[in-house]
Amino acid sequence: MPTAIIPALLRKFTAGRERVSVRGGTVREVVADLERQFPGLALHLLQADDIKPSIAVSIDGEIVPGGVLEPVAENSEVHFLPALGGGA
Repeated sequence: MPTAIIPALLRKFTAGRERVSVRGGTVREVVADLERQFPGLALHLLQADDIKPSIAVSIDGEIVPGGVLEPVAENSEVHFLPALGGGA
């Protein structure tokens, strides 16, 4: 079963849990299972049925460009990373 890694800013929606076992073969299915377990969490991850531009997704240590269509393996770790602001 894949594991979703929840960033600190979103853990208030997962009762403080950093790691959550999820079902799904794509990022879309993983987010749907997170929403099932923690209603309202998807609002912070999705925009117009895709990953928000302010969120990056990493699967097994690699940032993936495919958004919700990216495949997720049975033992994958899926990280949702908030974009960093600032810079000049």
